[in-house]
Amino acid sequence: MRETMKLSEELLKEKLAGQFIGDPLYYYDEIGSTNDEAFRLGLAGAPEGTVLIADQQSAGRGRMQRIWHSPPGANIYTSIILRPSFDPLRAGQISIAAGVAVAETLNSICKGNAALKWPNDVLIAGKKVCGILAQMKMTNRTVDFVVVGIGINVNITMDQFPKDIREIATSMAIETGQEISRLNLIIRLYENMAKWYKDLCRNGIGSVKERWLGLSPMIGQTVSVSFGEEKASGKALGLCDDGSLMLETPGKAILMVSAGDTTILKG
Repeated sequence: MRETMKLSEELLKEKLAGQFIGDPLYYYDEIGSTNDEAFRLGLAGAPEGTVLIADQQSAGRGRMQRIWHSPPGANIYTSIILRPSFDPLRAGQISIAAGVAVAETLNSICKGNAALKWPNDVLIAGKKVCGILAQMKMTNRTVDFVVVGIGINVNITMDQFPKDIREIATSMAIETGQEISRLNLIIRLYENMAKWYKDLCRNGIGSVKERWLGLSPMIGQTVSVSFGEEKASGKALGLCDDGSLMLETPGKAILMVSAGDTTILKG
């Protein structure tokens, strides 16, 4: 890998100094999970906008405790500490805002090809390029902080993926045919995250939800949602204000689904 493509802690801190998201910044050559460490820092009082970024994770994970493949020198593994002052019932909105921020960041390079899949995956050409994992700490029905973990497949090659996910995963380099500057991508990601998070806090979910819907091919499609042993299917009508997915079942009942894995069913 070219020297210019490597992450530099000093350059990151220089570029992000004084930014709403990115200062302070903790950098790790290797860590178990940036989300786990961010949660610890959140409990210790780390301020809003604190970010953690690692070159490699040994225990990276996605939703539902799934493993997130985290090799060195290729991708972005970052966690952001936020301290919103709104009701805990709105916490799911933060994942929606994060999805919008990531998709806009990737689309600036991948020419509008990034799309959103509820609840928090970003896809290119129907394959997963990014996962988002948000975790909340509450006290007495008040949000203490939310950790937003974002993993983006940037320069990983197809042969670096485990064999069992090669059919469903991709990277920005695979899709564009070129190596991507992780430094520039990180800076743009934090800028977009700050923009949409501030909009969410000041103005509510309206414009964030509208943007999310414009970036998702799911709406109007027949989808299946699975959560553990439970399954539901129906037409995806849109998002509720809390970030839930609104489904219309074949029997015309309306369901509000707050968690699960979605699949767009072929007609």
